[in-house]
Amino acid sequence: MCGIVGYIGKEQAAPIILDGLARLEYRGYDSAGMAVFDGKAIRTQKSAGRLKVLENLTRGGEDMPGNAGIGHTRWATHGAPSDNNAHPHINGKGTIAVVHNGIIENYIPLKKKMEEKGYEFYSETDTEVLAHLLDYYYRGNPLEAIAKVLHRVEGSYALGILFADFPDEIYAARKDSPLIVGKNESGCFIASDVPAILKYTRTVYYMDNQEIAALRSDDLRFYSVDQEELKKEAVTIDWDADAAEKAGYEHFMLKEMYEQPRTISDTISPRLQNDEIVIEELKMTDEELLNIKKIHIVACGSAYHAGVTGKYVLEGLARIPVEVDVASEFRYRDPILEDGAMVIVISQSGETADTLAALRESKAKGFKVLAIVNVVGSSIAREADACLYTWAGPEIAVATTKAYSAQLAAMYLLAMKLGKVRGTIDAKRYRKLLADLKCIPDQIELLLGQKEKIQHFANRYLGARDIFFIGRGIDYAISLEGSLKLKEISYIHSEAYAAGELKHGTISLIEDQTLVVALSTQPELFKKTISNIVEVKARGAFVMAVTNEGNKEIEKASDYVVYIPETDPYFSNSLAIIPLQLFAYYIAVGRGCDVDKPRNLAKSVTVE
Repeated sequence: MCGIVGYIGKEQAAPIILDGLARLEYRGYDSAGMAVFDGKAIRTQKSAGRLKVLENLTRGGEDMPGNAGIGHTRWATHGAPSDNNAHPHINGKGTIAVVHNGIIENYIPLKKKMEEKGYEFYSETDTEVLAHLLDYYYRGNPLEAIAKVLHRVEGSYALGILFADFPDEIYAARKDSPLIVGKNESGCFIASDVPAILKYTRTVYYMDNQEIAALRSDDLRFYSVDQEELKKEAVTIDWDADAAEKAGYEHFMLKEMYEQPRTISDTISPRLQNDEIVIEELKMTDEELLNIKKIHIVACGSAYHAGVTGKYVLEGLARIPVEVDVASEFRYRDPILEDGAMVIVISQSGETADTLAALRESKAKGFKVLAIVNVVGSSIAREADACLYTWAGPEIAVATTKAYSAQLAAMYLLAMKLGKVRGTIDAKRYRKLLADLKCIPDQIELLLGQKEKIQHFANRYLGARDIFFIGRGIDYAISLEGSLKLKEISYIHSEAYAAGELKHGTISLIEDQTLVVALSTQPELFKKTISNIVEVKARGAFVMAVTNEGNKEIEKASDYVVYIPETDPYFSNSLAIIPLQLFAYYIAVGRGCDVDKPRNLAKSVTVE
């Protein structure tokens, strides 16, 4: 959520900041602003609305000259979107400017104390208290002032700070909200995420909790919150820079859907050695794998849906009992973790606040945590005991597609590895699973080739008010993700239900011509799902079915059928989700929605 970009160096700061913020638009925001030191004073410009407004106000940054600056795109938490509430926030004298991601949980008592000391507040935000606190503690030493403020505040923060008295420096600080520092020959950068500065440098430093960075054009230093200097190792980002561009596609989401075959191959291939699954990142011996008695999967959103699929696959192939929790529920229900339990957390960004909290709680209770994460060096990746990277590359569209598919692939690998070690998969079954797994990328290519067919069907439902997704077993897990994709980007009300639950109330919502998307890829549940299709058809529903090739019987009960290639039933999610992604995409496009940046949503949810 929100985006921070800062620069100090030989180049003009404002154009670099605007360019970086544009590359962070996927994170979600409702206002934007910049502060730049122009040689005499700190100048600020900010506005509610899209980044284009700020670009126009500053003529692409030309009206804000200077070599040191900080910028921000804000998603409103405290105070409505407005010019006043937009960042940066400044002290009363205009000599300190600060941008902030996160939430200051104790800002109300802090604000009251600052008002008692004569400080006046002009915004409704929690962030403004930081600007006045910095002013209060500043005695000529920025590092000392920042450290004192950080000792006073509670909550989460990623900060970029300018001091007019130190025009050759910018400062950064971080706790629970992501922030990276970059360096090239011309200067230094701060940013919320790698894509913001990938155009300028591949050398980055990942800030840890309660660390402070002091940046000059030719120097970079890190300190603890107690002002002790720290040594940090740089990380070289090996992403293809073109991966963060649209490459001729109309939207990032469409591009990323077409990248799924490669994403799955990149996730699977390094872990296959002579037809054996080798996951060195697990850091567990076969004996330790045998001793796993239970698995808890914890995640949010689409990652949670990948975890629901993972439950079916892990229980089916490895015969280990699995619980799946939404991270925000897991962390507050005082979960019971038994001896021999392992916790798996799943997150695209590696910064998801609730998932990170669940990880920390699990580790505090003494349990091993495996992370399935896409972003190298992210908080979850660094804090987990082991990390299984998905290698999806940068995913820009808010609604995930390729990262979700990569998470599924990681779950398949893990389940097969555990099944092989535990002896719950015999050699013949293992070889068949491996063969089917290797075919998935090519099969997805075939499904993506049917986009015109899906687009034509989607155009019939641009005006739909309600769409329902149903399925049983893994098909229910697919339904959850298909429904989420649709509601995320098209704003059509959509719900997913276990098909067997329809008769327990949900079927009362079915009206004449209501679209029901029925998933039926599990052979042992096929006839049961046919019965559910007949039930909704009898109430007037129009049924779109997604099933395996050869299941022609479904055509008698359905109005429209999408066939997916044959694969092992445990892998069907990876194929069935493709037409559902395309369906959601083309409905959203047809309705004129902002596909890559749906309203009120953010790519990386770093606050509760």
